[in-house]
Formats: sequence, structure tokens, C-alpha cells
Amino acid sequence: MSGGFRSRSAGRRDDKPVRKQARKETAKHSGGRTRYTVKGRPAGIGDPAREAAFEVVLRVARDGAFANLTLPGILRDRNISGRDAAFATELTYGSLRALGVLDAVIGENSSREIERIAPEVLAALRLGTYQLLYTRVGDHAAVDTSVRLVEAAGQDKAKGFANGVLRSIGRTPAKEWLRRLAPSSELGALAFTHAHPEWIARSFAEALGERRDELEAALEADSARPVVHLVARPGEISAEELALSTGGEQGAFSPYAVYLPEGDPGQLAPVRDGLAAVQDEGSQIIARAVTEVPVAQDQGRWLDLCAGPGGKAALIGAIAAIDGARVDAVEVSPHRAELIAKTVRGLPVTVHTADGRNPGLEPGYDRVLVDAPCSGLGALRRRPEARWTKSEDDIAELTVLQEELLASAVALTKPGGVVVYSTCSPDVRETRQIVEKQLAKGGVEELDARQWAAGMADVGHGPSVQMWPHRHGTDAMFFAVLRKTETLG
Repeated sequence: MSGGFRSRSAGRRDDKPVRKQARKETAKHSGGRTRYTVKGRPAGIGDPAREAAFEVVLRVARDGAFANLTLPGILRDRNISGRDAAFATELTYGSLRALGVLDAVIGENSSREIERIAPEVLAALRLGTYQLLYTRVGDHAAVDTSVRLVEAAGQDKAKGFANGVLRSIGRTPAKEWLRRLAPSSELGALAFTHAHPEWIARSFAEALGERRDELEAALEADSARPVVHLVARPGEISAEELALSTGGEQGAFSPYAVYLPEGDPGQLAPVRDGLAAVQDEGSQIIARAVTEVPVAQDQGRWLDLCAGPGGKAALIGAIAAIDGARVDAVEVSPHRAELIAKTVRGLPVTVHTADGRNPGLEPGYDRVLVDAPCSGLGALRRRPEARWTKSEDDIAELTVLQEELLASAVALTKPGGVVVYSTCSPDVRETRQIVEKQLAKGGVEELDARQWAAGMADVGHGPSVQMWPHRHGTDAMFFAVLRKTETLG
């Protein structure tokens, strides 16, 4: 998704080769008609990119699948690469990011409510509408291929309906749909224009504070394709060596970061061999901060209280191996705990399957990380459908958990030890307000976290750090550093 509606006068992708191939493929099937033939996979429209995108969009809506996990597997299994893979990725992620806008436009042109449209038909309509509104694909190609996807899904009776809806959409300029359907409020219109629920735009505006003029840039960044960040495991490979071996570029902030402009990181030898992993640079900065804050008489007893999925635990563990420290990693989910154990294999990390609010561990830790479960609003660019599946109502429940986890971390820390509290969300209810509540309880002081932000500028007025994709190229990560001053209660 490019972040804006297309111009109807813009040049369009030449789809004639696709249509020609489609005719050849369709001719292979009796009567020129196709059906789902293998495990729900559509076959026979002669367009692997659109078929892959259709399947992912359908699975996300019908099965609750995650696009960023589902699409790569489909592309590999079907040997889709090059331009087809790029087009499939654009259609899939773009359609899912723009879901709220697409459904508003479809609903305006449909005789049926969105909820009453068959999932297969709705998936095809979303792909077709995305192409009409956001890409340079010709109208005929967008409509024709979408209708054929409906047929391939066994929804013959809905072909006329889908054709009518898409042709109706195509008769109105894309920008006119935006003007006609956007909410009247300034914030609502901005959110709609950049394909976000209004409550998320409001959350970002509150987090930006006096820099609210950056809201549009923050929303745009959520729809930009993120650069893959690799982390070079300390003691195994340097960032310089990793960059040379992968063709990447050393990161701007973390000494372990490498930016990978394109390609599948899972195919890289350093990643396969466990010398490196995929990890956002913001997460690397937070993990490093845990190990860098001065602690008097550090006995090398460190704790990651919410360790899943294991990226920060692995980086902290690698640094601990160099420093002669040991790390306890707590994860409440047995399955995720097993994944963490695989990730940290060979490192001085012990994984505990327990609830971080009462993990059953002996207090007295020198360093504790609370990477709290959160709304994930800071990583929307990596999870295209997430903005439409999240609810603001979830935040109230999450903040209770976050407050309890931070209190547990403080209780497990020795006097003079440090607690780093972090979230992958900029929402102030999950960030500053949680920290302020802990400070109000006494027994801790807040340190200026900016000195451990790896030289990042423009991370807020302090004492905590708020990163942003549009400023730093990282996810919108937050962290604060607390030092325990006394034992409470």
C-alpha cells in the first residue's frame, strides 16, 4: 500500500500477458471452470500472484491467520519469486492494511452487508477494490481476475454480484471515494485517509504530544514496507562481518544491527547457523540497555520476566556469556517457552515456564527486563491486518497486567538493581502511565533512559525513550529505566 489513493490518470500496469496466460490455464479445465482442488487452494486462473494473495487474505479473515507468517510459506511452497512474489506481497499486505477503507467502499456499492458476503467472495472483492483504488492495475484486469477468483472458489452464483460491485466502484474516481466516505472530523478524516482506525490515530496523537504535527508521517510509516533488521550475535559475528556476508548495511544505532534491503533472511547462512537473527533495531537497543545501566556489585544475576518470543533473551544471553553472567527467562506459555529454549541454546540462559507476576524465583536480581505484553501498536507496519483486528477495549485489561508485571519485577530486584520496562506500543496508557504508577508506590527512582538509547536523537523529552518508525526506522518501541532504592514491605 502506497499510503494514498491512486490517480485515475496515472499509468497502469500492463496486464495483457497475465490475461493471455490465464486463458491458457483456464483452457486446461473442463468447461473453462475451476474449483478449489487441493486443501482449499484455488487453481486455474493462471495468475500465481493473485492466487497467493487471495488465499492469504481469505485465511486471515476466515481463520485468523497472520499474513506475515502465512504469505512467505505460500510463496516458497509454490515457487513464486521475482515480480510475481513482489506483486503478491503488495496485493496481500496492501489489501490488509487498507481493510477498513476497502470495506467502506465495498459496502457503499453492495446490496448486501459486509457480514453477509461469503468469505471467499469478500476476499476477492477486497483484492479487486485495492487494485482499483491503490494501484495502477487496469480496471478491466482488476475486475476480471477478481471475478475469476470468485468462480475458482466455487461461488459461481456470486460472479454477477462481484462483477457489479467492482464495476460500480471503478466508475468513481478513487479520491472521490475518499472524500465521500471519510468522517467529518479532522482526526477521523486523517485516520481514514491513511487506513487506520480512528482510535489508533488518537493514541498516536496523544503519544506525540506537542509534536502532533508528525501524526500524518507516523500513520504513513505504518503503511511503508519495513526494512528487515538483523542482529549479529555478540561473540559469534560482528555487524561488519554480517553486513559483508549478507550484502546488507550496518545499522545506524545498535552496534549489532544490519539492515537487509530485500530477500528472505531465513535463507542467509549466518541466520541458518545461529550467528544472527531477525530483530528490530529498537528491540536490540532495549536489550543492550538492560546490560549497560551501571549496577553496583553486579553479581551477574539477570532476569527477562516476559521472555517470549525470545529475541531479547537471546541478545541479553549472548552479552551475559561475554560478561560471565547468567539469565533466567520466564514465559507463561509452554509452547513459547520451548521456542525460547531453542533460540537461546548454547547461551547461559535458563528458561522457566511460569507467570511473571509470580514466577517462584528467588529475589535479588541485578538486572530485570519487563518487555510487557502490550497492544502491539508500535509494530503495525509488520503485521498488516493487526490495525483492524485490535480493539481499544483490550488496553484496559493489558494495563492491569503490565502494572502487575512491573511490580513483580521491582520485587525481584535487589536494592541498587535496575528494571527496564518496555513495550512495543507508544500508547501512553501502556507506557508513561504504567511507569508513573510504579513511581508513586515508592522504592524506585527513574533514570534518564536517553543515555542508553544508542545515540538516538529525538526520542522525547525523557526520562523515558519513545522511538518512532518515521523518525528512527525502528518499531515504535518505548522503554524506561528504574533503579530500586529500597526493599518495600
